[in-house]
Parts: sequence; structure tokens; C-alpha cells
Amino acid sequence: MKKTVLLLVFLAVLSACRHTAEKRFSGNALGTTYHIIIQGKGKRITKKDIENTIRELNHSLSTYISNSLISAVNRGEKRKADKHFRYVYEQAYKIYRETDGLYDPTVGILVNAWGFGPGKPVPDLEKDSAKVDSLLRYVGFDKVKILPDGTIVKQYPAVFIDFNSIAKGYVIDRVGETIRNKGYRNYLVEIGGEVLASGRNIKEDRPWVVGIDYPVPGAGSEIAEIELSDRAVATSGNYRKFHIDKKTGRKFVHTINPKTGYPAVSHLLSASVLAPTCTEADGWATACMASGLEKSKSYLLKHKELDGVLIYADSTGNIKIWHTPEMDGLLKRE
Repeated sequence: MKKTVLLLVFLAVLSACRHTAEKRFSGNALGTTYHIIIQGKGKRITKKDIENTIRELNHSLSTYISNSLISAVNRGEKRKADKHFRYVYEQAYKIYRETDGLYDPTVGILVNAWGFGPGKPVPDLEKDSAKVDSLLRYVGFDKVKILPDGTIVKQYPAVFIDFNSIAKGYVIDRVGETIRNKGYRNYLVEIGGEVLASGRNIKEDRPWVVGIDYPVPGAGSEIAEIELSDRAVATSGNYRKFHIDKKTGRKFVHTINPKTGYPAVSHLLSASVLAPTCTEADGWATACMASGLEKSKSYLLKHKELDGVLIYADSTGNIKIWHTPEMDGLLKRE
């Protein structure tokens, strides 16, 4: 489940603080791109330091790498959880429980079957409910346990664990940790549109600024900008990643309902979630898209550590915005 609806607003205007030291790194990671801005003083940090952190996490959590820990577990190999797998498992399980299973990292077998993951899609799945039902047997995050000795156990060998809905956020947090361990306090880390902001943009003497895209393919404009400091934001959306059946013309979005086994039907177009960590922001943004508009409002209002912006289509097709009350002071425009 990829989330690409956030774009960084990188402004190159120099202020009175134009002599502030700044480092910028960019490249490819996790099947997408990354951009990092680091300001102020600290120990020497290189692009290699950043990419070594990303590489280490990939070898634990990436379903796209055949020799990763999670890929080995998905193949049925007996493995013990490393610290990265354990942390992401625990964070994902909290959200799984709080959403009554609507957020479910084991929905990956269905994500693959519908053609949205690294696995092979099942032909004509939309026409065969028996096939969908047979796959649902292997869905349910409570079918995955970590034993006291660290061994990862699946109830059925066919259970497919996919942390892509939360792992990118965790990678961003760990990259931020790498930067902070070098002594820096003002930095911005963005991978594939998800953002961790620490401190502020001291060159421009203001918080960091990120933008939320207008949720219509090809629109090419932002619907809002958010000021961000010591917080993370992640966005999940259905409007860019979908398949269209060539025979029927039916559109299938990439968020799969783990209760039914079918792509979710919802008026919710995108969910942007602000949280203390990018791990939380990433997981909750996906949970919102899996749960729909009204449940998403409930999650965001219940959890005081979260804020959010939900973009949806009303009954007439008009684009609407709902946001938590605390966002009034953070949104630059609507």
C-alpha cells in the first residue's frame, strides 16, 4: 500500500540566516525517492550513512527483497524477530486491535491476488467469490505470533505478512534517528511523500512546510499546506493506484477490506495523519483508508496524539475536506 500524495515544498529562498550550514541528500529507496535536508551543526554525516540505515531495514522488512527476514518468514522458514521486525509488529498490532481488524498486515495475500503487491495476481478474481473466500482463511493478524524466544510463528504457512503499510514510516523514523545521533536537531526526511520534521527550517525562520495534493489524478496542485515541527505526516490515498478490468471497465482500488476480501468501497479519497512518529502516521493513514470516512473521524478524534486531514467526495461528487480541530492552526490554506 503505497502513499504518494504528499509533496515536499522545498523553497530555495535565503533569509537573513543564509549562512546557516545546510546539507541535502537525495536518491532512490524503497521503490521510490527520498529527499533530506539537514541544517545546523553536527558531526560528519554522509549519504552512505543514510543509505546504510535504509539497507539494514530493508533486509528486515521488505517483501520485495527475497533474502529479507520477512520474505523468509513468508516462505515458511523458521526465523527469529530482530528488533526492527518486533517493533513494527507491535506497532501494527496496536492499530489492528484498535480498528477491529480493518487494518491488517496479513491482508497481503489478497493484495497480491488483486495485483497490487509483489506476488502473482489471481485471474478473474472479481468473478469468483469462492477464490476470495479461500484466501480469507489466511487473513488475520492474530494468526501471527512472536514467541518468548523471538521465533515468529504463523498459524498457516500461507499467511503472508506485509508491513509495507507501516514500514516506510519506520524507515523514516530510523533515518531521523541516524541524523539525530550525529548531533543535528533541525532536519526534514521525506521518502515517497511521507515526512518526518524535526525542529524548524532555520534558514527561513519558520516550521517546515509540506503540501497535500489535490486528490484527482493529473490535477497537479496542492489542496493544502501544513506547517510541521517535531512531528511526522503520512498520507494514504486510493485515487492513484488502481486497476481497471479491460472487459468490464470496473475500477479496483488498492485498499483491500480484510473482512470481505474485496477492494474497499469508500468516498474517502485520501487521509493525511500527523503523529509523533512516522511509524504511527503511516499505519494510521492506511487504517483510515481501510475504514472509511466516519470511522476515520472517530479514530482521529479519539487519539489526541493524532491530527488528520480527510479528503472525500460528497454525494454529488464535490471534493470536501474534514480535519481535526487542532489543524486550524497548522493548515496554511484550504
